[in-house]
Amino acid sequence: MTRLRFTPIAAALPATVPFTGPETLERLRGAPFRARLGANENGFGPSPRAIEAMARAAAEVWKYGDPDSHDLRHALAGHHRVQPENVMLGEGIDGLLGLLVRLLVSPGEVVVTSDGAYPTFNYHVAGFGGRLHKVPYRDHAEDPDALIAAASETGARLVYLANPDNPMGSWHVGIRIEAMLDDLPSGSLLILDEAYAEFAPAEAIPRIDPQDRRVIRFRTFSKAYAMAGARIGYAIGPAELIAGFDRIRNHFGINRIAQIGVLAALEDQDWLAHICAATAAARSRIGDIARANGLVALPSATNFVAIDCGRDGAFARALLDALALEGIFVRMPGVAPMDRCIRVSCGPEAEMDAFADALPRALRALA
Repeated sequence: MTRLRFTPIAAALPATVPFTGPETLERLRGAPFRARLGANENGFGPSPRAIEAMARAAAEVWKYGDPDSHDLRHALAGHHRVQPENVMLGEGIDGLLGLLVRLLVSPGEVVVTSDGAYPTFNYHVAGFGGRLHKVPYRDHAEDPDALIAAASETGARLVYLANPDNPMGSWHVGIRIEAMLDDLPSGSLLILDEAYAEFAPAEAIPRIDPQDRRVIRFRTFSKAYAMAGARIGYAIGPAELIAGFDRIRNHFGINRIAQIGVLAALEDQDWLAHICAATAAARSRIGDIARANGLVALPSATNFVAIDCGRDGAFARALLDALALEGIFVRMPGVAPMDRCIRVSCGPEAEMDAFADALPRALRALA
């Protein structure tokens, strides 16, 4: 009988999932959540134009999607005022991060990130045999100085920074990111994850030449455009690096209906403005709910708010469980000291009302 044999890298890894989905949790609890506020999804919904475009496209789902994503790629280039060769589409930022690590990191090479930052990136680094070097957060934010120092000390191939940040919602001004590039050691590439950029203040977005070989930027349609289920993200970077993705990517990985839907969403900037306004109002509401219960909402430039529970990670975890019993799905940072917080996604008024109703009961249950 043939014996199943994993590669040495895969055999050394645990079977793990970076995030447990709310559907899994609903199956375990035997009931749906009444407020789905844990995955940073956009409950305000996508552009009606996108929904209509996808409905029309459904009849032609027998066709493969355009492997070059030509129309969407050119539309994104125009939107960002770059050339199409500076843009690459992929199965969300998650898929593109995996491709980038595969493209640039050989087994044993060092990658620098922050302890507690987006775990899916770490998952890809481990999966391709890279070595993670982590630095701590500073004042609820990723620390550019510490990241640069670690890259210089280790000869890091990649340096990961999210701006705005997940899971804390903090952000750096764009000129700080620009200065970071000037200090980046030769041979290192900055991964700038801008998944939440549409929610951020204008001064948070750096001015970077798309041909700058020191950085690659990632954006998504999952957050502000409310199309997480479409699984489309994109990279902006120097043409030479962008072309490298064609060596290894799944050329038919983006389905046809999703391509058509996100193109319609991109063209509806009025709906995007509506979403950003609704998100800002929900952020303010979450802050009010936190204060009314003696908790502290941290400043956020995203579609979620980190709430400081004032205790430790064990208390925050217990609060998470108590909220789940109330039918409220939220998450929390996984690393101390940020794990004293819970992280609550912005949502429609009914879900904000449900959170406001459940939080005092959950806190009383812990008292």
